[in-house]
Amino acid sequence: VAGGLCRYGVLPIDNNLHGSVTEVYDLMKKHKVYIVKSVKLRVDHSLVARPGATLSGIREIVSHPQALGQCRGFLDSLGKDVKITECENTAVAAKTVAESGRTDIAAIASSACASLYGLIELQASVADSDNNHTRFIVISKALEIYPGANKTSIMFPLPHTPGSLFSIISKFAALGVNFSKIESRPIPDRNWEYRFFIDFEGNLADSAVKNALRGLREEARSMKILGNY
Repeated sequence: VAGGLCRYGVLPIDNNLHGSVTEVYDLMKKHKVYIVKSVKLRVDHSLVARPGATLSGIREIVSHPQALGQCRGFLDSLGKDVKITECENTAVAAKTVAESGRTDIAAIASSACASLYGLIELQASVADSDNNHTRFIVISKALEIYPGANKTSIMFPLPHTPGSLFSIISKFAALGVNFSKIESRPIPDRNWEYRFFIDFEGNLADSAVKNALRGLREEARSMKILGNY
């Protein structure tokens, strides 16, 4: 998206069982892209393998770290003889299994992935909870704001001084702007200093939001609007 090869991209940002996808926050800092939409989807993981495989014969399971974390209870039940291997995402995991030529390797992926790569489901619904939802964001190279946008995401660093974050939060609270999420990531070249990612309710055209952002700019070293969607 940042290179202009496509107009939109889709990224997982957080999961209600396993928390935030921190790599995505780092990518949002690295690349000049904006959030234009957010959608929450129910995730249903399955253990999938090549035809002829059996659950008792599986000796390696491959998937994305988020999916593995969401299925920790199931994985622990298989015992220590099963090797756990991380990969880029669940679709890559399914493709890896399909191309492996092995029947002792399986992937944690969706039933759609199993169908796409000619795999079978050894066991369905292997996540630790049926209430498993992931929030995805749609990103674009340009800031796009559509009618009905009621959430704003911003990113900013703060100095490592007492009360710096409280000062920011109090400004938003005094103006009646409600935070829906706060995430922090360490700043690599500054020991014990952090960059904050905040989602709050409101549109950039709202007077309360304008005043809150004006106060933030006065205190933060820099501030980037990540999207209004």
